[in-house]
Amino acid sequence: MRRKKFKVFDVVNILLMICLVLVTFYPMYHVVVASFSNPILLKSHTGPLLTILGKPTLEGYKKTLSNVSLLTGFKNTLFYVIVGTTIQVLMTSLGAFVLTRKNFMPRKIVMKLIVFTMFFQGGLIPLFFVIRDTGLYNTIWVSSIPYAVSAYNLIIMKSFFESIPEALEEAATLDGANDFTVLMRIILPLSKPVIAVMILYYGVSQWNSWYPAAMFTRDRTVYPLQMILREILIDNKSVAADSGIAEIEESLSSELVQYCTILVSTVPILIIYPFLQKYFEKGVMIGG
Repeated sequence: MRRKKFKVFDVVNILLMICLVLVTFYPMYHVVVASFSNPILLKSHTGPLLTILGKPTLEGYKKTLSNVSLLTGFKNTLFYVIVGTTIQVLMTSLGAFVLTRKNFMPRKIVMKLIVFTMFFQGGLIPLFFVIRDTGLYNTIWVSSIPYAVSAYNLIIMKSFFESIPEALEEAATLDGANDFTVLMRIILPLSKPVIAVMILYYGVSQWNSWYPAAMFTRDRTVYPLQMILREILIDNKSVAADSGIAEIEESLSSELVQYCTILVSTVPILIIYPFLQKYFEKGVMIGG
């Protein structure tokens, strides 16, 4: 009887997992199929999309990749991901290291203040004044420096640093190493898994970031890719406008271009993710 209950549970569990996979996979499948479909047939199609409509076409990708704003946004996003993630991982590492030093007397108070910010924040208006008065408003740094440290990620990295045996640090200190040497020569080389997790967390966050640009920039030359994508999908601005396409043709292909834009902005991060995924589970367990 007990074995039968387990079999029923397994069957139900497998069915639920299959449904979850389908619900998760279908939206991306829909976008991929739609991006290669005939724009006229796509415009008139309703309901689920299971196959490519008409003859496969790359028309949407040609129009998407020919847009100057999209290419500028892609370049800016690469800058945000590379430079912003580097700044964030560096600042988080330094903050976590300081909070693990026993000779740093106010570390418990500082840690409580950091945790406090996870639940209570100053709000948008004080943040705007800080960004404006520090000269970051309408600059390419507005998405990186004000968000240099995440309290949650700081706690994860601090927990990992505390799991490193103190004997290694003591041996290095006896050999004359200072705190900076201990961090660079011992702590960080042993922390590659959690650093990879931080790169994943911060990198994905930077890639998907659009709110700082929407709130604190007015210069379109510093817009990230997600801001351009937002304009295309929400504000219904066609990326084909720069190409001088006729209004009727633009109307027919606007939906196709939207699907292509989603795919172009999603594929790069999907390609990078598997290389860091093996560290993801360990990082989540540390966070727990």
